[in-house]
Amino acid sequence: MQNISAGNKNGHAVLAPVIMLVDDEITTLEMIEAYLENAGYSELVLVSDPTEAIDVLEERDPDILLLDLIMPRVSGLDILAALRKKPKFKHLPIIILTASSDPQDKIKALDLGATDFLAKPVDPTELALRIRNTAAAKSYLDYLAFYDSLTDLPNKSLFLDSFDWALRKAKRYNEKLAVLNISLDDFDKINATAGNAAADQILQQVSLRIKQAVRDTDVLGPSIKVKAFKQMNLFRVEGSSFSLLLDRIHGAENAAIVANRIIMAIREPFSVDDKNIHVRASIGIANYPEDSEERDTLIHLVWGARDYIRKKGGDCFQFSNRSINDTYDKERNIENMLSDALERDEFALNYQPKVDIDSGIITGVEALLRWERDGRFVPPEDFVSVAERTGLIIPIGEWILKKAFRQLADWHKEGIMIGMSVNLSAKQLQSSEFHDIVEDIVKHSRVDPLYLTLEITESLLMEDIEQTTTLLERFKVMGLKVSIDDFGTGYSSLNYLNLLPVDELKIDRSFISEIPDNAKRNAIVSTIIFLSESLGIQTVAEGVENDKQLQFLKKNRCHQYQGYLFSQPLTNTELLNLMNK
Repeated sequence: MQNISAGNKNGHAVLAPVIMLVDDEITTLEMIEAYLENAGYSELVLVSDPTEAIDVLEERDPDILLLDLIMPRVSGLDILAALRKKPKFKHLPIIILTASSDPQDKIKALDLGATDFLAKPVDPTELALRIRNTAAAKSYLDYLAFYDSLTDLPNKSLFLDSFDWALRKAKRYNEKLAVLNISLDDFDKINATAGNAAADQILQQVSLRIKQAVRDTDVLGPSIKVKAFKQMNLFRVEGSSFSLLLDRIHGAENAAIVANRIIMAIREPFSVDDKNIHVRASIGIANYPEDSEERDTLIHLVWGARDYIRKKGGDCFQFSNRSINDTYDKERNIENMLSDALERDEFALNYQPKVDIDSGIITGVEALLRWERDGRFVPPEDFVSVAERTGLIIPIGEWILKKAFRQLADWHKEGIMIGMSVNLSAKQLQSSEFHDIVEDIVKHSRVDPLYLTLEITESLLMEDIEQTTTLLERFKVMGLKVSIDDFGTGYSSLNYLNLLPVDELKIDRSFISEIPDNAKRNAIVSTIIFLSESLGIQTVAEGVENDKQLQFLKKNRCHQYQGYLFSQPLTNTELLNLMNK
């Protein structure tokens, strides 16, 4: 495939197919070569020794093979049979050249997978016609199999094939090579808010901007600058992810310059339906031979670097290294395990008590997700972000809500009338189905919804305060309570408190940890408590660990607290034992 100029949608024309001829007769080879050159074909590979045919095919990877049928030592039928057993050449167009008049030879060749026949002596007009038709048909099929119809870029299959070819070339000529993976940050949000049509237009514009960024780059080797106009080594490998091969570069700094130019190009607003849409990209970079000499390892490294910089906030590029790759491997392993954790019933809830500051009585709990895999507990910081990124947090969050209502029902049946808080994630709030999921769970529960509180972090609230507020109001209509978690870290104005449908504020532990010894923290915490009480909003202090903190909160009339001063998160049995005491 790499020998064919990129097809196009309007005809899929092959501009320069590589044509290989295998015939033991030198005169026939020279004559056909002359015919093809007169017809305008210049990329020709001639093989007179049939025993070398397979090796040359592997090396040159032609687009069309002209194969003599009757040759000494190795026949055309032998070569044809061997090629069709190789996945790489399973669909290679093979035109048989034969002077044989025996119909059985043609039948056998067809059974082995021959594409067409040409009788010897070869007629130049017939030869040109067969080559043209075969090349056009192959180009069309190649486009369907190897090109992305939206961006007109080669796809992942062709990327892997081209990467192999580029590595072989780099090894042979002792050249440097870089591979870049370019992924658009939070593209699913654009899809959800702007719609599929707008998202498709952005992907098309992104591919054009990347091409232009590479063409404008003046730090690459001569081959890149020439090839960039003829055959761009850019591929759309999945949804909003592109891969770029840069060969014959002078060093890693060249790849960095290209990556930075691409990021700057993508930062410029995209105009879609008279609206400006802002997009950011994360780029991972791996280098041959410094990082690895193996294709699959380089791909693994570049994806790890991309995911690492994306988690750091994106809109930047990152070179691969062993530490990043170890982190990437760990996350991929967790992702694979998470996919069936629900089916294997590996999740459980622990409960962090919420305590009334004045009475010291447990008034509620915060549900905390725990995961045990093969006898080992996986820390939440290792898997929650992975669940969020992959979208698995949606079914996991649904399980948490159902489990919370079942547990509340059991407690209330035993006369333990406490409430429970459940944390919501960004993916849940962005899901168009989440409201209906919650409504269905509330409808079929046997618990007064006032006993369940939905917690949303302040920073998440501020991302799209109007849309999120509307959703929270709908939850309030269901009878659920709403809490703002980590309050004080999201840089929101206290004036918003008068507008939000909020029952509770949880003061972030970063403020609590410094009271009462930090005057500024004292002022912030006391102000939050005073203003919340004025608005009829409950306050909960997170992370209370010593009595001095508790006394300050009590003096300033905070309502509830959580923290290790009272208890760490508990299982259901441990919680009941504690409450009995």
